Amino acid sequence: MNAKKILFATIPADGHFNPLTGIAKHLQDLGHDVRWYTGGRYVTKAQNLGIPVYPFRTAKVVNQDTLEDLFPERQRLKGTIARLRFDINQVFLNRAPEFVADVIDIYQEFGFELLVCDALFTGAPFIKQLLEVPVVTIGIVPFSESSRDLPPAGMGLEPATGFWGKRKQDLLRYVTKNILLKPCTDLYNRFLRQHGLVPTNDFVFDAFIREADVYLQSGVPGFEYARRDMSPNVRFVGPLLPYSKGLRSSFAHYDKLRLYRKVILVTQGTVERDPEKIIVPTLDAFKDSEYLVIATTGGSQTDALRARYPQANLIIEDFVDFNEIMPYCDVYVTNGGYGGVMLSIQNGLPMVAAGVHEGKNEITSRIGYFNLGINLKTETPTPEQIRTQVKTVISNPVYRRNIARLQNEFSTYRPNELCETYIAEVLGESLRSPVPTIPKRQPVLV
Repeated sequence: MNAKKILFATIPADGHFNPLTGIAKHLQDLGHDVRWYTGGRYVTKAQNLGIPVYPFRTAKVVNQDTLEDLFPERQRLKGTIARLRFDINQVFLNRAPEFVADVIDIYQEFGFELLVCDALFTGAPFIKQLLEVPVVTIGIVPFSESSRDLPPAGMGLEPATGFWGKRKQDLLRYVTKNILLKPCTDLYNRFLRQHGLVPTNDFVFDAFIREADVYLQSGVPGFEYARRDMSPNVRFVGPLLPYSKGLRSSFAHYDKLRLYRKVILVTQGTVERDPEKIIVPTLDAFKDSEYLVIATTGGSQTDALRARYPQANLIIEDFVDFNEIMPYCDVYVTNGGYGGVMLSIQNGLPMVAAGVHEGKNEITSRIGYFNLGINLKTETPTPEQIRTQVKTVISNPVYRRNIARLQNEFSTYRPNELCETYIAEVLGESLRSPVPTIPKRQPVLV
């Protein structure tokens, strides 16, 4: 593929930025002029990768660092749908005109030939049409396109079985698209009209998928519900994980690993700042036990938690290199962050999952549906729930067998090379590097 000018554009959040870093560095190493558009602390993160950055100018930085200050009313919202509708509009859709203004300015200086963005970079459909630039969209959460075979995405519902279950599923899809989340599609269409573009007849999230030249889905078919009506521009590329130079951070507590019968890793990710939801119940469940618990806080209240839980079998850190420590663990207790779940599968580590908001329910429901662990279906599990289900996952070999099967499917994918292949197809180019073997399997109903 001849050297191209490529702009990456991402929402300023770990789950949107990190999965694209491996692709960006791969393309840069191939000789392409890769630059990044993002905001907040992710400007520095991109610079540390050696990638030139265009910071947000018109666009507001709305992410885990600013969300509560910008939208204090969000915490008062009750119910998954109300929170979901608020987030779609305030966090994502209202940013679209701001993104468009910034990226059009960037284009005057850097005439990029391709836009690569995360699935919720809402300016992408506008840029594609206004600048006539091809767009590659990266699916950084479970695949969310509407399907006649599935319930609506966003509710964390598993596929129905039986005639009446499927009819209920059909009704839920209709109500979600035409009533519950219709204000989101209406807002998106209002912005399209303001830019002189044709409104969509699709549900807003479907439009983001279908309007991309190619949609590269992080993950594999084995971690997706079967469907018969996937859009033809969708490609699975394996787990898209953060760029790594191959150096692993040293874990300071290896001496403790051999002293305990089982090892539990627990995290709430970086968005959730309240350790009382998962970390504290897990520490309470296993303090002074034969289990070693490694808790990673994402930098929230680490010192306070250490003072509160001085027990010898509890290790509490800001961050832990998951690739370094997961091979030593027996269970991963998680709020369902997609990147952490991908790493857990890659390392063959079964899970206990407790997450609902910010799309976590779609991830945790898949963990339960495919028997990769147990879905607690709550954001606030009790210590007893965690203790019981961790012991269940450890004692029942079905979870480790299922995750080993999916781990093997992961190993058949070469994500960066696959992304390179599909990008070359979009640009009508041949590859400089050898064409990788592309897995042919796609999810189908049987």
